Amino acid sequence: MSKKKKAAKSTVKRIPKRLYEAELERLQIELVEMQQWVVAEGARVLVIFEGRDAAGKGGTIKRTMQYLNPRHARVVALTKPSKKERGQWYFQRYIERLPTKGEIVLMDRSWYNRAGVEHVMGYCSDEQYHEFLRQAPVVEHLLIENGIILIKYWFSVSDDEQQARFLSRLEDPMRRWKLSPTDIESILRWEEYSRAKDAMFAATDTRESPWWTVESDDKRSARLNTISHLLSSIPYHRMEREDLSIPDRPDADDYERPPIEQFNYVPDIAADLAGKK
Repeated sequence: MSKKKKAAKSTVKRIPKRLYEAELERLQIELVEMQQWVVAEGARVLVIFEGRDAAGKGGTIKRTMQYLNPRHARVVALTKPSKKERGQWYFQRYIERLPTKGEIVLMDRSWYNRAGVEHVMGYCSDEQYHEFLRQAPVVEHLLIENGIILIKYWFSVSDDEQQARFLSRLEDPMRRWKLSPTDIESILRWEEYSRAKDAMFAATDTRESPWWTVESDDKRSARLNTISHLLSSIPYHRMEREDLSIPDRPDADDYERPPIEQFNYVPDIAADLAGKK
């Protein structure tokens, strides 16, 4: 085993997989129940996921969304702003993507980019940064006053665990895309990001719109803890299910299926693989 692979191996003690999968399934069933209430009641739910690079936000979002109806739930993960968006009020492109009635929106990073990476990396001016810290609590107050259920999560990961995850991504061709130059730079600027996070919390961790910290060195625990807290933060109740039954299929009439040679089919590589065993 190479030195890189040895370094990439996490030493975190994780919740056993069997217990994790059983509890995750239970919580995902509850998420579906919660979404049915959101749709029926016309509620609007906005969940913000922030935190260190490689802190486990994406995996938690994936498990949260896994069985939800995509017609009433979506993930917002914006790229860097366009030239037109850079000329807008900073919050404008995020407000355009807020949930409508009966919808859940999960933001994989949010307007808090300005308080984190933009500030640390010098992508915004000091004036823009301080303006953001003043305006964010006001914007969030207006959203909540208008009836949006707003929940903010900060995923916290230790420096050793983050390093292990970065090295793991470097070795994994399916996750290599997750490793960007900005991620690498975050290693060198660990303390700067810590100070930026502290300043952000001081300005925006309000009684009305608090930050909820998720300890995420153990990804499995972080997912369970976040989903459980999300469910407890929404005043839903189980809806009465529509009484449905599956009818027997009627007997075929005089329909004749066209010859299969008439259609195009994807190559059956699965059969080829099975034949190699």
